[in-house]
Amino acid sequence: MSATTLTARAVLLDMDGTLVNSDAVVERVWRRWAARHSLDPTNVLSVVHGRQGHLSMAMLLPERPVEENLAENATMLAEESSDVEGVVAVPGAPALLEALVGAPHALVTSADDTLARVRMGAAGLPLPPLLITAELVAASKPDPEGFLMAASQLGVDPAECLVLEDSEAGIIAGLAAGMRVLGVGPRAAAFGPTHHAPDLTGITVEYVPGGGISLTVPHPAVP
Repeated sequence: MSATTLTARAVLLDMDGTLVNSDAVVERVWRRWAARHSLDPTNVLSVVHGRQGHLSMAMLLPERPVEENLAENATMLAEESSDVEGVVAVPGAPALLEALVGAPHALVTSADDTLARVRMGAAGLPLPPLLITAELVAASKPDPEGFLMAASQLGVDPAECLVLEDSEAGIIAGLAAGMRVLGVGPRAAAFGPTHHAPDLTGITVEYVPGGGISLTVPHPAVP
């Protein structure tokens, strides 16, 4: 089977759906929310992946005041942080994070700091040395701010960063930042990432002289 090699100077990793499979928790929490607001849960779940909760609420309840969305989002974050049933690592994530130790890489997530640490811990995954979480940005994905902030703090040009993402909002954000995006998982293929892989299994990391990183995806990373 052919493979694809992608080179970069920094790797920027989304969390939910990319490193951590938290779909079970997300579905439980948002299905309850949909029921409370008499909304179609299927439509709700088609919106919420990759975004901060209050922005999803604003899309789903456009007439509701921002203050109500922020308050309810805080409640839901607490719910999500206390529910780790079914939270597991995406196949290949432990090996990839281990291979990236010592290389410039960051977690860029729409979760807040508490939720990011809870979910990574529940999945048995180490935290990257740099975390860009919801509290640190003024604008959430699909805005590119988080990815650009990570690149700046790592001292790497955005064009030399490789983003790993699963959601529409995250893929849009990565591309808007001027970065290449490896879409990960079944959701990602439909949203136009630069390349796509079914999961992280078998991805290997090598270091290129001069500080580069080479990721080889064992299955073809389909454009």
